[in-house]
Amino acid sequence: MITIIGNGKMALAIAKGLKENIEVVGRDENKLKKFSEITGAKYYLLNDFDITNKTVILATKPYALENLNLKGKAKEIISIMAGKKINEIKKYIDAEVYSRAMPNVGAEFLSSTTAIFGSEMAIEIFSKIGKAIKVNSEKELDIATAIAGSGPAFLALVAEAISDGGVLCGLNRELSYELTAGLFESFASIDKKPSIVKDSVMSPAGTTASGYEALEEGNVRNSFIKAIKKAYEKSQKI
Repeated sequence: MITIIGNGKMALAIAKGLKENIEVVGRDENKLKKFSEITGAKYYLLNDFDITNKTVILATKPYALENLNLKGKAKEIISIMAGKKINEIKKYIDAEVYSRAMPNVGAEFLSSTTAIFGSEMAIEIFSKIGKAIKVNSEKELDIATAIAGSGPAFLALVAEAISDGGVLCGLNRELSYELTAGLFESFASIDKKPSIVKDSVMSPAGTTASGYEALEEGNVRNSFIKAIKKAYEKSQKI
């Protein structure tokens, strides 16, 4: 049995991915009921909830940590709270083992890329909802949060812009979206470094080179590098 503390969007995505042997804990009974209807999970109110010997995924907002008031000593705490270090979590929640993880919304579709700092149990759990990648420090976990956690929003911006470009050139919206989705699917299946993919597509004085020039003029590369840096820096201030 896996206990999820919190019933927000990421908690729901994880529960949908794991599908069974789940219980969810939160403050709002109406939201918990809806969560249960969607996932089949048993639900409990947070007030002095006993976590003794439980494997707990901590999926609340970071600011809520100090007000959780959990009883007992968990078998393991796996926190997906951005920016909250293990030493801080230990002040408020007792457990035998502490791990941190950062999944993304792909969890619902069993396609999350999850960074893990911690135990083999955490890796095993998150491997059920996609790819789990072990990192060597909490700093690496926070950097990974900027990529794997925030990254889907950045890629959504790219996808929307590419699709808009297709519409600008004359495609209908539905077809442009379909082509863009297919582009992301095919790119994800390519097991090569990005630079190799780029060089294989870009022929001298060709269409790709012309489009790439426009991206460089717009400082797109630099903007994405700064976006990852800003997201990481924000995680250090939470």
